[in-house]
Amino acid sequence: MNLFNLSGEVAAVFGGTGVLGGAMADALAAAGATVAVLGRSAERGGERVKAIEAAGGKALFVQADAMSPQSLTAARDTIISKFGNVTILINGAGGNKPEGTVAPGGDFCKMGLEGWNAVFDLNLVGGTLLPCQIFGAKMVEAKKGSIINIASMSSVIPLSRVVAYSASKAAVLNLTMWLAREWATTGVRVNAISPGFFPAEQNRRMLMNDDGTYTARGQAIVGHTPMGRFGRAEELAGAVVWLASQKASGFVTGQNIVVDGGFSSVTI
Repeated sequence: MNLFNLSGEVAAVFGGTGVLGGAMADALAAAGATVAVLGRSAERGGERVKAIEAAGGKALFVQADAMSPQSLTAARDTIISKFGNVTILINGAGGNKPEGTVAPGGDFCKMGLEGWNAVFDLNLVGGTLLPCQIFGAKMVEAKKGSIINIASMSSVIPLSRVVAYSASKAAVLNLTMWLAREWATTGVRVNAISPGFFPAEQNRRMLMNDDGTYTARGQAIVGHTPMGRFGRAEELAGAVVWLASQKASGFVTGQNIVVDGGFSSVTI
């Protein structure tokens, strides 16, 4: 029995136009799943679909606004009409905003509510809650599904400066565990993956200089990481495929899989 064969499965990947989400989409397609890449950018989504197809996979780009229930419902129905029921949902959309960050020497008490709410909307509401509701409803109805929410290492270890991001990702992890318990007998499993530090569009300037050397913050992070480096996007593939596969992880729900090079194992 091939524990990691996803043939016949249909995966919807939010954030699939980005570096980490794109690597997850690639991994699911390589394992045999039909993949719907969801996002706002048709150009980047089309590029991801072409890359998957060039590697022998089957994929489709579906434009969707994660903050709009109507857009999410339309995207879900488009995927179902073309491929059948979605059986794997990756909630990889999200990010951070400067307005939800406390700069060095800044005052937490002066951070505006607008910035805080914007980060929570990105990561918790549009990034997790709404897709879980809209796609999850059909999964529960079909009594089959694996939902993988992308939390963060900062879900369990709040990082300096990025207070709203850390709190919102902690909320993502809490919602993951709540849904896992709620849907445990329905055939729908809900888990999370918490990546450590992986250079991508949103954090590259924080971690690396233009010449490829580490910034001061990047150097501090690598120095705290036992493996002595940042993660590579493709190193999330194994965790994603394992959690997506009913054969491989059918008794796994409500869990948080941390992929961080050992960062969270270091306390001082």
